[in-house]
Amino acid sequence: MPYYFAYGSNMNPARMQARGLRVEGAMAARLPGYALSFDKRAHDHPGRAYANIRHQRDAVVEGVLYRLADEREIFKMDVFEGTPIFYSRERMALHTEQGQIAAWLYVANPRWRSEGLAPSRTYLAHLLAGRPYLSEPYWAALAATPALDD
Repeated sequence: MPYYFAYGSNMNPARMQARGLRVEGAMAARLPGYALSFDKRAHDHPGRAYANIRHQRDAVVEGVLYRLADEREIFKMDVFEGTPIFYSRERMALHTEQGQIAAWLYVANPRWRSEGLAPSRTYLAHLLAGRPYLSEPYWAALAATPALDD
């Protein structure tokens, strides 16, 4: 089964539905050894950030692991993520209640990363919509993230 791990705005199930991916299920997942960062420059909103992940020992990224209807569904997501220009699509091992599962995820390309950025409130709301799949401390940390007015 093909899987896609969302740690950013695609944690919002409504957003995934609007993007037209055929999904057969979703579950909570964790990516150890990485931290969530808002350092991907928003090409369409200067000064704003989109979600990214970065290596950080003793950290973990939580998110939603979607089981895709078939292996071709991930190509639909490439369009929304701006692959290969803005993000690269990679496979990584995630931890779930069902054990370790390999899944596709997106990592911001280095030339699109900058420090000192923040997400918009609307963008952050998409991440917060993933609450059913996130631990309470992780969700609370997301909710406390400084965000810019839209």
